[in-house]
Amino acid sequence: MKERTFVLLKPDAVRRKLIGRIIQRFEDKGFEIVEMKMITLSKEMAEEFYKMHKGKDFYERLIEFMTSGRVVAMIIEGENAISVVRKMIGKTNPAEAEPGTIRGDFALSTPDNLIHASDSKENAEREIKLFFGKLE
Repeated sequence: MKERTFVLLKPDAVRRKLIGRIIQRFEDKGFEIVEMKMITLSKEMAEEFYKMHKGKDFYERLIEFMTSGRVVAMIIEGENAISVVRKMIGKTNPAEAEPGTIRGDFALSTPDNLIHASDSKENAEREIKLFFGKLE
């Protein structure tokens, strides 16, 4: 089933110049980058994006990290994009991420784990709307 998902390359991916290598993996898999932009998140946007984590012990560090530099926001489209992209990026904790996954190959720590990808259709829609507004 063809679907769209949201992917965000975090400030550490941009700082470490991994954008092209990460995008190449998605394109090699046959996914299409439908929209893409590089921005610096405001504190308000980062808080809206991670509102489900508010009150957790890592929340403030996460917001500080996510606003520390530029990020690359993308809408990726393809067959079973949500589940396949999640599998490609690997587990949240890079120490547990399998070799061959993006986090397993490149990430160093949490939350500096390079990349975010939507975990459900509902979150993909919310995140796409937050970063790109309404798309035709």
